[in-house]
Amino acid sequence: MLKDIITDRIGSIIYVVGSLVRGLSSQTFSEKQFGITPEQYLILLLIIENEGVYQRQICEITLKDRANVARIVEILLQKELITKISDSNGRRIFKIIATEKGKALIKNIEHCDMELREIITKDITQEELEITRHTLDKIKHNVIDRVKLQI
Repeated sequence: MLKDIITDRIGSIIYVVGSLVRGLSSQTFSEKQFGITPEQYLILLLIIENEGVYQRQICEITLKDRANVARIVEILLQKELITKISDSNGRRIFKIIATEKGKALIKNIEHCDMELREIITKDITQEELEITRHTLDKIKHNVIDRVKLQI
């Protein structure tokens, strides 16, 4: 019988669970026809919660590379969900803020987001969630300085 390395290794378990959650989110966003992906939703939500955030800060918070964040920001700009405001320094640095259209879309998606969280955390106690969060934070701390990210 084949040994199931997916269930024996924490990295594999995290990878598989992450893939399943991303898949469920993508499938749900597509079915609901929100017009944005879960990844775009996450960044739009981050922009709303951090009004005037810089693109570089988005990279640092999400651990996404500049090219990926630039692509998502451009899509959100084209959809008129965000806008850029020149920084007072006069350089080519912009603060990013959500438009009213972007804020309305987030409000429209919030209920679905809550439903997805309920599905993902079904039969898991608040204590178990806190332990999981704490454990994943420790794993992140153990790994983050060893990964060469192009942020």
